[in-house]
Amino acid sequence: MGGVLVGFGIIGFVILVGYIAGRLKIGGPDAGYTLNRIAFFVTNPALLFTVLAHADLHVVFSSFILVAGIAAVAVALVYVLVARLWFKSGASETTIGAMASGYVNANNIGIPVAVYVLGDAQYVAPILLLQLIVFAPIALGVLDVADRGSASFRTIATQPFRNPMIIASVIGVVVAATGLPVPDEVYAPFELLGGAAVPLILLAFGMSLNGQRPFQAGTGRKAVLVSSLLKSVGMPVAAYLLAHFAFGMSGAPLFAAVVLAALPSAQNVFNFASRYGRGVVLARDTVLLTTIASVPVLLVIAALLAPL
Repeated sequence: MGGVLVGFGIIGFVILVGYIAGRLKIGGPDAGYTLNRIAFFVTNPALLFTVLAHADLHVVFSSFILVAGIAAVAVALVYVLVARLWFKSGASETTIGAMASGYVNANNIGIPVAVYVLGDAQYVAPILLLQLIVFAPIALGVLDVADRGSASFRTIATQPFRNPMIIASVIGVVVAATGLPVPDEVYAPFELLGGAAVPLILLAFGMSLNGQRPFQAGTGRKAVLVSSLLKSVGMPVAAYLLAHFAFGMSGAPLFAAVVLAALPSAQNVFNFASRYGRGVVLARDTVLLTTIASVPVLLVIAALLAPL
C-alpha cells in the first residue's frame, strides 16, 4: 500500500507547486487557463497515443471492462437523476457532475496504483480505452452542443474526429491492434510531449485553487458532495457487486476491479470543464475531495480484498 501513498504524495506535491506559482502570479493571471489549453490540445494527445499504442488489447475484451463500464454508467446516471430533480442543473453542469462521479483518474493515479499496488500496469488499460473512446466522446459531444447553443446530429457524430485527445487515442489503439511497427525515433517526440501532460494538468489545477475557498456556500456544495460520494463510495461498491456476483470474480481480478473503481475523479474532468467554461468549481472541488477521500477508501479496500 506504500505505492498508493507515494503516488498521492507526488501528485499532491505538484499541485502544491501549482498553487504556490498561482499565489506568486508566475506566468500572469491567465497562466492556468493557458496550461489547460496546451494540455488539452498538445500534451494530453501525445501521452494518450504513447500509452495506448503499447496496451495489451486482450485485456480490453474481458469482463473486466464490463465491470468498469457498467459501474461508471450506473453512478453517472444516478448523478444525472439527482441533478435534474434536486439541483435543476443545466446540461453542461450535469454532464461535468456525471463525469466527476464516474470518470476515474486512470492516468495520473491509476497507472502508479496499477504498478505499485496491483502489480501490473495493464489492469488500467481497459479503463483508459473505455473512458477515452466511449465516455469522453459522449461527454464532449454534449458540452460541444451546449456550447454552440444547438443540437446537431452531425456535430455529435463528427465530434470524435475534431477532438485531438480522441484522435490520438484511436491512432494508438490501431497501432496496438495491428502491431504496426513504429520506430523509436517516431515515438520519442510524442513521449517527450506526453511527459509534460500530467505536470501541466496538475499545475493548472493547483493554480486554480489560488484565491478559492472550496465548498463555499453558493458554489454548488450539494452537487460536489453528491458527485464525491458517488465516486468515492458508490462506484467501488457497484464494481464489487458486479464483479463478484454478476461476473464471478475473486482474488486479484476482484481486487483490481474495485481498486480502479475507487480511484478519484480525473483531473481531465477539470480540464474539460475549464476548456468549456462550465462546471469549473464543481469539477475542481470534486477532484479535490475525491482525491483526499480515495486514500482511506483504497486502504480499506486493500484490507478487505487484497490477496494474501
